[in-house]
Amino acid sequence: MPSTPLARRLGLADAVFLGLGSMIGAGVFAAFAPAARAAGGGLLIALVVAAVVAYCNAMSSARLAAIHPQSGGTYVYGRERLGEFWGYLAGWGFVTGKTASCAAMTLTVVAYAAPGLGQPWRGLLAVAVVAALTTVNYFGVHRSALATRVIVSCTLLVLTAAAVTMATGPAAGGPLVAWPGSGGVLEAAGLLFFAFAGYARLATLGEEVRDPARTIPRAIPLALGLTLVVYAALAVLLLVRLGPAALAASPDPIAAAVPGWLAPIVRVGAALAALGSLLALILGVSRTTLAMSRDGHLPRFLAAVHPRYDVPHRAELAVGLVVAVLAAFLDLRAAIGFSSFAVLTYYAVANAAALTLKGKARAVLGLAGCVVLAFSLPLPSVLAGGVALLLGASAYGVRRIRR
Repeated sequence: MPSTPLARRLGLADAVFLGLGSMIGAGVFAAFAPAARAAGGGLLIALVVAAVVAYCNAMSSARLAAIHPQSGGTYVYGRERLGEFWGYLAGWGFVTGKTASCAAMTLTVVAYAAPGLGQPWRGLLAVAVVAALTTVNYFGVHRSALATRVIVSCTLLVLTAAAVTMATGPAAGGPLVAWPGSGGVLEAAGLLFFAFAGYARLATLGEEVRDPARTIPRAIPLALGLTLVVYAALAVLLLVRLGPAALAASPDPIAAAVPGWLAPIVRVGAALAALGSLLALILGVSRTTLAMSRDGHLPRFLAAVHPRYDVPHRAELAVGLVVAVLAAFLDLRAAIGFSSFAVLTYYAVANAAALTLKGKARAVLGLAGCVVLAFSLPLPSVLAGGVALLLGASAYGVRRIRR
C-alpha cells in the first residue's frame, strides 16, 4: 500500500524559521569557549570557515534528498550512491557523533544550571539529567512543534538580552585584532561546526514545502546566513567584553559576560535550550539506532518496539546508558571534539555521494572542508573518533564474513 504524501504547507519563511530553530540552540552556549581556547581572537575567522563548510554540506544533502526522498539521510544516500559500506559508515558516524552531542548538551545543562559544582557531584547531576530525559522519551512524550517554537523563542530572547547588555557594558577584553598571531583557526572551526549542527533539517523538507526545488536552495543560505550573523555578533561581543583568554577559560561564557542581574536568566535560558536539544538528540539517535538494528548493522534486539508506548525502548535505554557514561567522565571540549569528528565524517560521505551528481564544485569543497576540519580537531578527538570508526568498520567486516 503506498504511503500518504505529506502536505506541502511550508513556504520560504517557514523553512527559514525551521532552519534557524534547528541551528540556533544550545550549541551557541557551549562551543565558543573551546574554540577560543584553540584560536583566541581567530574565533571570528574560524566561525566563517565552519559556516562555509556547513553550507556546502547542506547543499549536497539537499540535492541528494531531492533524488532519494527517504528517511535516514546520508545513511540512505551513501548506500544508494556509493555502496552499502559507505551508507553504514555514515550511519555509524551519525550515531556515535550524535551520542557525543548528547553528552555535550548534558554537560551544558550542568555548566549553566549548577555553576561551580565540582566532581563527583557534576557527574552525578549529568547522569540524573540523562536518566530523567530518557524516562520521558521511554513513555512516548516528546517535544511538540509548539514546544519547539517556545524554546527557540526563549533562546532568541535570552541571546538578544545578553547581546544588548554586552554591547552597552565595559570592554574588558580590549580591541579586536583582525588577524591574531596564534594558530588553531582550523581546530576552532572544527569545534564551532558543532554549533551549526541541525542545518541538515532543511534538506529533509522536500515533501513538506511548496516548490521544493526552488524553496530549499533559497532557504539554506538564508538560514545559515542569519545564523552566522547571530553567532558573529555574539562572538565579537564576547571577545570585546571578556577577551580571548577569559572567554577560553569560562565554562559558561555568555552568563559570565552579562551583568549579575541577567546572569540567572541566561543560565535558565541556556539550560532550557540544552534540555530541548538533548531531548531531540536522544530521540533522533535512538530512531537511527532502531533503523540500523532492523537492517542488521547493530544488534537486532535493539529494534524492539514497546507494545504499549510504541517507542524503541531498548534503543532509547541503550543510548541513555552510553550518554550517561560519557557525560559522567568527559569534559565539554572532549565531547564536542569527538562529536564534530564523527559528524564531519557523516557529511564527508554525503559530499562524496553528491560527487556522483552533476555540478560538483560545492561537493568537492564540502568534502575537502570536512576532511581538513576533522583532522584539525584536537588530537585526542581525532584518535578517539578514528578508533570509533575503525571499530564500526571492523564490526561491519565481521558481519559480512559471517554472511
